[in-house]
Amino acid sequence: MSRIKSCFAQLKENKRKALVPYVAAGDPNPEITLDLMHAMVQAGADIIELGVPFSDPMADGPVIQKASERALIYGTSLTDVLSVIKQFRETNDSTPIVLMGYLNPIEVMGYEVFAKAASESGVDGVLTVDIPPEEAQVYIPALKQYELDPIFLLSPTTTKERMKLICHYASGFIYYVAVKGVTGTSALDTIEVASRLEMIKEVTDLPIGVGFGIKNAATAVAVGQVSDAVVVGSALVNLVEQNAHALSNAEGNKKIIKEISQVLVSMRSALDA
Repeated sequence: MSRIKSCFAQLKENKRKALVPYVAAGDPNPEITLDLMHAMVQAGADIIELGVPFSDPMADGPVIQKASERALIYGTSLTDVLSVIKQFRETNDSTPIVLMGYLNPIEVMGYEVFAKAASESGVDGVLTVDIPPEEAQVYIPALKQYELDPIFLLSPTTTKERMKLICHYASGFIYYVAVKGVTGTSALDTIEVASRLEMIKEVTDLPIGVGFGIKNAATAVAVGQVSDAVVVGSALVNLVEQNAHALSNAEGNKKIIKEISQVLVSMRSALDA
């Protein structure tokens, strides 16, 4: 059983919801990522979503766009991200890791080369935001050959017929984008989210994670009441940005890890309550 499937099965048995934090690898500097990943697990993260920096992150709002820019200053590459995950796996072999990013770096590496390297590094799933299933007829088999879950997005405008198509190719879990627009959007209508998730559940048995617009413990709880997983990204990356220009990397990194951990502890406690 894959780490992702095992994680959701255990959470369901314990009547808990998955907390899935997103951070961009290498943001605001390469030294922080490994320590931050471990700290997020200690703070209650069930799955880690790790962003691969890209120069044109068109699905992301300004907050995560800037995260990519900060990481790319140091030349953070897909190979670097896989290297960090491999280090993480030296002491944590249970927490699922999902890569989130864009197709271009994967195409440059080559689908099969990437899938093999990702699997060997300890990646569990890949969410590539700019490749629809219709264009992934070579890509998806490459991922599945190395037991990587292809994870796809559904949005408030996705039709039921398209939901069926996307869910047919997806595995691991479905990522539902709770609001129209890019990451960091503030308008979250939990009643609308609940209605859309009921429709998704009619076409798939996969767990459903909800992201975009989750800011704090209250919004995490509201979404957790109707979903299997709560994905929080921009709220955490905001904390990185606020401390990215400290007098030293060590000083800034320490504060970032502390503040992100506090947010996750708060969300974890609220979700469990």
